[in-house]
Amino acid sequence: MNTSKPAIPNTTVTRNVNDLDQKTENIYESLVIISKRANQISNNMKEELHGKLAEFASSNDNLEEIFENREQIEISKHYERMPKPSLIAIDEFLNDKVYHRNPAKEQQ
Repeated sequence: MNTSKPAIPNTTVTRNVNDLDQKTENIYESLVIISKRANQISNNMKEELHGKLAEFASSNDNLEEIFENREQIEISKHYERMPKPSLIAIDEFLNDKVYHRNPAKEQQ
C-alpha cells in the first residue's frame, strides 16, 4: 500500500489570488486558462475510465454480474480517489506546465 502523500492534494486548497494572476497579469485570463485545462484533463480521464470499464463489458450481463463485478468497482474507486481536474490544472498552471498564449495581446 502506497502511503506517500500525493503531490497534488485531493481536497480543496485555499489559494492566494495574487499567485494566479502573476503570469497573465489578469485574474480572469488565468481562470479561463485553468478552466480550459481542467476540461481537457477531465475529458482525458473520462475517456480513460470508459476505456478501462469497457474491457469488462459484455453483451449478456445479468443482474448479478452487474452488482458483483469487483474489477469495475475497484477501477471506479481509483478514479474517485484521484485529484480533481481543477486541482491538477491549477497545479500545472502555477508550475508553468501549461502552454498558453493570447493572440489579442500579441497583436498589440
